[in-house]
Amino acid sequence: MSKWVKVWGLALASVVAVSGGCSIMPTTGPEIGEIARNDDADDPTRLPYSFVKITPEVVDTLATWAPRIANAFTDNRVPDEIKFGLGDVVSVTIFEAAAGGLFIPIEAGVRPGNFVTLPNQIVDTKGNIQVPYAGQIRAVGRTPYQVQQEIVNALKNRAIEPQAVVSLITQNTSLISVLGEVNAPNRFPATTNPERLLDAITRAGGPKSQGFDTWIMLERQGRRATAPFGALVYEPRNNIWVHPNDTIYLYREPQTFLAFGATGQQGQFNFDAWRLSLSEAVGKAGGLNDSAAEPAAVYLFRGETRAVAERLGIDCSKFPGPIVPVIYNINLRNPSGYLMATKFQMRNKDVLYTANATSVEIAKAMQYFRLTIATVNDPLVAAENAYNLNLLIRANNRL
Repeated sequence: MSKWVKVWGLALASVVAVSGGCSIMPTTGPEIGEIARNDDADDPTRLPYSFVKITPEVVDTLATWAPRIANAFTDNRVPDEIKFGLGDVVSVTIFEAAAGGLFIPIEAGVRPGNFVTLPNQIVDTKGNIQVPYAGQIRAVGRTPYQVQQEIVNALKNRAIEPQAVVSLITQNTSLISVLGEVNAPNRFPATTNPERLLDAITRAGGPKSQGFDTWIMLERQGRRATAPFGALVYEPRNNIWVHPNDTIYLYREPQTFLAFGATGQQGQFNFDAWRLSLSEAVGKAGGLNDSAAEPAAVYLFRGETRAVAERLGIDCSKFPGPIVPVIYNINLRNPSGYLMATKFQMRNKDVLYTANATSVEIAKAMQYFRLTIATVNDPLVAAENAYNLNLLIRANNRL
């Protein structure tokens, strides 16, 4: 009967192996071949994705598309001179070269100087100010120098070599707003001396927190860009000029990533820094599990914009939305993989997955086969033992 037990066990093991025994084994996630294959595009239960191997070219491409202020606002020219707007309060002073002119009487010797200062006035809803003998002077959208020139041109045939000085007394339009996680949120006038983003944030008291989990959003003329606050400090090109009517918003959002599979630890981890490399992320997750991990099968799951995906050479025609799912693969069996991992930057909400080695899956399958054979073999062995015992008892009874 033991012969039949062996035959049955081998037959069962063969059936399980042929039917894909590894696919029914407990595991931490998809197998190596399944991730790279992605050949079930017609399966409605699967989300299509693109598979990209991390190379030096991929690392360099992604570095240029990192969330940075300078990448969104590429025109980093110094702001134009401040111009008048509706509601600004303006002062006008008119000078004449000699007494007896339009504004300076003949007995001007008792005056402190050959000038007259007009009462302060607000730029009206039509964008004008009023100057005696010159009429309405267009002010909105003009610099003080431009307004001065128009006043002089309007008076030069009536006054004696007139000159004008126009000053901004109260600035109500060319303002900069700094809001959110700063110590003194405020809306303050833009200065004639151009300022950069860090200058404006400093005027608002600086960020409340240490900064590594702080983000900055810049809004200008309907456009927005968001970047880590650390990018302003450690990458000076992102500390761009502030323009009048800009809105700067600081907010806290701790950056995290998820680690699954054959890493030392699984779960959610904080960056605890304004940026984190792939190698640092693997280290935070406890490194690779020496008894289970396949170093060549380290994967990063991320959604990239179509613009980035196209730069990576991905065919975006099969992806309908603005975000293209991408699975990156890095080979940490190769020493150069570690060097690339130090340059590959993690993004907020990335998912890091390390697959089990093929030998681990085979060992689990063999253990399952062994358990199955033992389960089938035990009752047969027990029956054979009972049969042999019965024969022994009968033999004793004959004696």
